[in-house]
Amino acid sequence: MFGQGLLKKLKDKLVVTHKTLVEKAESLFRRHGKIDQELLDELEEALIEADVGVDTSVSLVEELREAAKKSERLGEEEDIDWLRRTLKQLLAERLQEGDTELRFAKEGLSVFLIVGVNGTGKTTAIGKLANRYVQQGKQVVLAAADTFRAAAMEQLEIWGERAKAAVIRGRPGTDPASIVYDAIQAGRARNADIVIIDTAGRLQTKANLMRELEKIGRVIKREMPEAPHETLLVLDATTGQNGLVQAKVFAEAVPLTGLILTKLDGTAKGGVSIAIKDQLKLPIKFIGVGEGLDDLEVFDKETFLEALFS
Repeated sequence: MFGQGLLKKLKDKLVVTHKTLVEKAESLFRRHGKIDQELLDELEEALIEADVGVDTSVSLVEELREAAKKSERLGEEEDIDWLRRTLKQLLAERLQEGDTELRFAKEGLSVFLIVGVNGTGKTTAIGKLANRYVQQGKQVVLAAADTFRAAAMEQLEIWGERAKAAVIRGRPGTDPASIVYDAIQAGRARNADIVIIDTAGRLQTKANLMRELEKIGRVIKREMPEAPHETLLVLDATTGQNGLVQAKVFAEAVPLTGLILTKLDGTAKGGVSIAIKDQLKLPIKFIGVGEGLDDLEVFDKETFLEALFS
């Protein structure tokens, strides 16, 4: 469970989602005075507006309708607390699946492959992830395998320096798979605990992206058959439903094990986290809650929902 300071920070980050979803639902109930078809239709629109997504919104409203029927509330005037409590429970069920803890090698080196579209905060998330484990006393090596952009490698070096993690890089245009190979070898030679791999995210060249990720995967498997231990997709919460499209593309290219949701600021509609979790059945492992080196937190659904509904 998060501390109270972080709970308050999450409340600030989810203010837009709270207004477009929770406050809207309560306003609808006050206006209608009962749970009827008109209220449910408008609630479905509110869910979609909060970036919960069409499919997930439709199924949520259908489940709410069934719950109302079972409790004999459909068409009856009832306390608004029932609507709030039931909606919160339905959202909790969708955020439930999957372990938020990262998987590590039983012994020796662990390898984390990080993927995502350029501009999602991927490299920043890697730096924060590295810092998290360095602070725990682990030795971390970063692989700058986004060789398409020189700026990406330079940015990773800056984050590596801040987090006190070694960075393995090459020249722009270097085969990304060779950087990954070098990073794994460097990790072994230094008796490191973790190698975290940054990758390119050029969705406009989807076929090239898939080939690149597949080659990186082959190199990792050749060196360490049980790796990567985690393949995490970084998504920008401000992109809304476009994030779901991105997630589906990357899921086709590489077997994903979890998500890092970044830029969960006061402008983002956090409902996208529910849509992605519901549609892809992937656990949200971390959320970015600020610009600082320590502002990457393990996702906790109870605190997320407490912040959303409070």
